[in-house]
Amino acid sequence: MKATSLPKNLSDEDVARFRDRLCDAAEPLFAARGIEAVTMRQLATALGVSPMTPYRYFADKGAILAAVRARAFDRHADALDAAHANQADPRARAEAIGQAYVDFALSHPEAYRLMFDVNQPEAADYPDLVRAGQRSRATMTRHLHDLAGAGLFAGDAEFVGHLYWAALHGPLMLQLSGMLEPSLDARRLVSGLTAALSAAGHAEIAKEGGC
Repeated sequence: MKATSLPKNLSDEDVARFRDRLCDAAEPLFAARGIEAVTMRQLATALGVSPMTPYRYFADKGAILAAVRARAFDRHADALDAAHANQADPRARAEAIGQAYVDFALSHPEAYRLMFDVNQPEAADYPDLVRAGQRSRATMTRHLHDLAGAGLFAGDAEFVGHLYWAALHGPLMLQLSGMLEPSLDARRLVSGLTAALSAAGHAEIAKEGGC
C-alpha cells in the first residue's frame, strides 16, 4: 500500500478522526503483540500513511496506548451506564450491570485486555486515561450505593465492589486466555461467584438486623 500524505492544515475534526483511526488500528496490534513489539512504522503502514505521520498526533507509543486505553475505559463505562439507566429496581439494576460487564469483556476482548492486563507505569502522566479509568471504576460500585439506599445492602461499597470486580475479572481473563476447561465458561463461573457473594451479603444484612 502506497503511503499517502496528509494536508498540513488540519481542523480539529480532522485531527480527531485521524486519532480515532490510529487508535482503531493500534488496539488489536497492542492486544495481540504487546506494546513493545509494535512499532510506529507498523501503525503507519496499517493506515497507509508515511512513517512520520503518527508523530503529528501522538508523541510516542505510550501516548497512543494511553489514548487506546482511555477509549476502552469510556466504552466500558458507557455500557455499564446504559445498564444502570435501563433498570429502575436496584436489584435488577445490579444484575444488569454485572451482565453488561461480562458482555463488554467477551464482545470486546482486545479493549478489555488493554484496560486491565497492561502495565503502563506512566499512566498518571495522561489525564484523560486517569479520568476514564476512574469513571469506569465508579460504574462498578454505583449500584451498591443504590442498594444501600434501598436498605438492601450494608457495608463498604468500595470494598464489596472490588470483591465483585474480582469475581467478574478472574473468570473472564481465564476464558480470554484460553485456560478454562471445555465444560466451563466465564458466564457460568461468574454466576456462581456472584451468587455466593450475594448470599454472603444477605446473610450479613440479616445478622445486623437481628434476624
